[in-house]
Amino acid sequence: MPESVTITDNRTGQSIEDPIVEGGVSAAEWAKLLPGIWFYDPGFSATAECESAITYIDGEAGVLEYRGYPIEELAEHSTYLEVAYLLLKGELPNQAQLSSFTSDVTTHTFIHENVKRFLEGFHYDAHPMGMLVSEVAALSTFYPEAKHIDDPAVRMDQILRLIAKMPTLAAATHRFSSGKPFVYPDDTLSFAENFLSMMWKTSEPHFQADPALVRAIDLLFILHADHEQNCSTTTMRVVGSAQADPYSACAAACAALYGPLHGGANEAVLRMLTSIGDISEVPAFVQAVKEGKGRLQGFGHRVYKNYDPRAKIIRKAAYDVFEVVGKNPLLDIALKLEETALADEYFISRRLYPNVDFYSGLIYQAMGFPVEMFTVLFAIPRTAGWMAHWNEMLESKQKIARPRQLYSGSPTRAYVPIEARDAE
Repeated sequence: MPESVTITDNRTGQSIEDPIVEGGVSAAEWAKLLPGIWFYDPGFSATAECESAITYIDGEAGVLEYRGYPIEELAEHSTYLEVAYLLLKGELPNQAQLSSFTSDVTTHTFIHENVKRFLEGFHYDAHPMGMLVSEVAALSTFYPEAKHIDDPAVRMDQILRLIAKMPTLAAATHRFSSGKPFVYPDDTLSFAENFLSMMWKTSEPHFQADPALVRAIDLLFILHADHEQNCSTTTMRVVGSAQADPYSACAAACAALYGPLHGGANEAVLRMLTSIGDISEVPAFVQAVKEGKGRLQGFGHRVYKNYDPRAKIIRKAAYDVFEVVGKNPLLDIALKLEETALADEYFISRRLYPNVDFYSGLIYQAMGFPVEMFTVLFAIPRTAGWMAHWNEMLESKQKIARPRQLYSGSPTRAYVPIEARDAE
């Protein structure tokens, strides 16, 4: 017998049976029984706004899968572009498909020279993420055909462009912020190598990044490629549901990511570790957190009620990076903090475990990325996930997003002329 729930209107005694399908019940059935009565769910924490076949998360068990593949296996065996292909197409590519996809992405890495000049309009100390949001939105004016979203071939062209150009735009914001000349893409390099070249190349004719650092960047890109219906992905789908072009929708997603509660978590971790200052201060800091006098950044997650599977992977990668660049002085504080918190019943009972942000910021900082670039680094790989959701949404013919509200304002009242308002 199919699983279901029974909903009864106690005012009338009428009931309906709503089947449970894929872990959800249909709001349409609810509306038949209770028209004009809405679920009140601030933050959509208990509401599924779409069906998606892209990413699966079991927060209770600490499981993350892309298209059915465990993140642990993808991180160990795949490259970022393989994973991007998987997210977009639904299957891992064979060698010919991967070569073709890589070539297509590489073809689109260059940006129009006018986009470079567009950067020059920003103030010298503009935040890189603010610049990135503007740059991505501006791309819609360079590719007017992007508005033809009903054409699958046109959609794929824009998807390839966005995945390819995001590292170029990201590196350009850093070069501008640091007063260095723009570095053009090098099509002979891999996706991650090319990004590092555009970031760090100086006078050498050919930039050669350390393989361990290339692998670390590629790994971080895999781990950040998608994460189901988070704030920025939901923003992408909401704006996309209005049939906006993909550049405008992607810029909106970047803007959501810019918020400190979303993309700025690893910055908060570094600020916390810096404020602790020394490993000897960890016990006092932990005690202060337990007393409500501080917050343990990088622990706990809106979705995961277990150890974030990405955190385990990135923790190991951190040591590979530190062997090349030297240990981040904040690492000992982080390790002691993790050890102390995971042994304390206060945090165990609240199921507060390290998440991916706890270690990613340490790695980025050790590699030389300024803190202001951390959210930009997040946006580069997440573009593949955003585009996969955007494309899926259009193929499913999703209606324009239009959530309901519970009105809590004034009841109907008579208009008061301004003279009478003054008298009052």
